[in-house]
Amino acid sequence: MAEYLILIYGDEQKHADGGQELRDQLMQGHNKFGENNAQALRGGNALQATGTATTIRGDVVTDGPFAETKEALGGYYLVEAKDLDEAIAIAKQVPHPHGGLEVRPGMVFD
Repeated sequence: MAEYLILIYGDEQKHADGGQELRDQLMQGHNKFGENNAQALRGGNALQATGTATTIRGDVVTDGPFAETKEALGGYYLVEAKDLDEAIAIAKQVPHPHGGLEVRPGMVFD
């Protein structure tokens, strides 16, 4: 078994424009995802908006995200799967109405 990180990207403005109804739908969707994939889940969190980010490049620290983008990283899940195909099958269940997902294997250091 290997660990895979599922990165959840989305459009923060569309998410905000969706109001409470969209937030409720997403929460229900993420709760269902968690219930359906409890055996594979190793962790995960939603992230605060990009406006709360702090970027560090070398010795320079600045407020805000690393880059201005339409879709920003909004959260992640860490899952355990037998291979990339299984990780992708799990990822396809993650709610992501205004964006996309990225699945990346973790590196193992001996």
